[in-house]
Amino acid sequence: MNKKVLLVFALFLSACISVEMESTPAPTQAGFVTATLPPTKTGYVPPTITVTPAITPTPTFAVTIDPNCKDSAVLVRDVTIQDGTRVNPGETFTKTWEFINNGTCPWYGYALKFAAGDQMNAPLSAPITDTLPKESVQVSVELTAPTANGSYTGYFTLNNPNGKDVPIGIEKTFWVKITVGSGGGTSPQPTSSGGANTPSGSTGGGGNCSYTQNAGYVNQIAALINQERANAGLPALTINSLLTNAAQAHAADMACSGRISHTGSDGSSAYARILASGYSPSYAEEIIYGGGGPQAAMTWWMNDQIHRNAILNAKSTEMGVGYAYYSNGSYGDFIVVDFGSP
Repeated sequence: MNKKVLLVFALFLSACISVEMESTPAPTQAGFVTATLPPTKTGYVPPTITVTPAITPTPTFAVTIDPNCKDSAVLVRDVTIQDGTRVNPGETFTKTWEFINNGTCPWYGYALKFAAGDQMNAPLSAPITDTLPKESVQVSVELTAPTANGSYTGYFTLNNPNGKDVPIGIEKTFWVKITVGSGGGTSPQPTSSGGANTPSGSTGGGGNCSYTQNAGYVNQIAALINQERANAGLPALTINSLLTNAAQAHAADMACSGRISHTGSDGSSAYARILASGYSPSYAEEIIYGGGGPQAAMTWWMNDQIHRNAILNAKSTEMGVGYAYYSNGSYGDFIVVDFGSP
């Protein structure tokens, strides 16, 4: 046989031998994540997502007030502590008045303010309840009676947010009047001051009381008024004797009746008194003050718009000043200035 053929045959036989080998599967790679998550820990409760609803702000409403509205009030009644109520020395009490807002301005941010007289621990200012036009409101203040026997009067005003007084009819003040203990001088009595008698018809009930005049105070008040007019570029007012008589009579009337009011004890108005004095005005106006001397009066008047306007009114050409001091009165000093033009 050919050697070449034998070699091919041997190679063919070796190619038919098969060797069986056991196959080992490839290990799973570490860190491989399957599609099925492992079960959660026993007792685990997944958190509930709470959606917080959006907060809608509460709408606010702007109050529009007519800048040309008018302030006016009516004092309806004394709800508590009628005039002359007797209280114990040092007693605390609440005085309440009832008003009607009969103007056109709504009372937002209005306040009661102490004006003059016996303060009796009253606050200088206290807020009052918001009140619409034509509505009524009760205004209260807590007071403490003085410890000494006697008659006491405190005067108050209603003020708008700009500090201007609210007119109460033709007045601006309202009051509380009490008698502490036995009183001790609740009625005006003659004193030994040696002053002139009150003119007839102006004594507050028909009696006479003895009060003191002060010419120096009268001249000082007139000079202070003319100084304020000069500061404003206005001409000085001349003193008129008829206006002086009307002012003096009303100052004496207030002293002897123990009250601060443009209405006389006989019900007269300022204009009626000026006419009764013999003065025939084309224009007339009156300002009053109680409880202090000339400088205190001027400070009060010039810091109050209504009184300031009266002092600086270009319509006035003349004036008369009245002054009376009554030691048994509620205020002591009583000042009246009547302005006019013939």
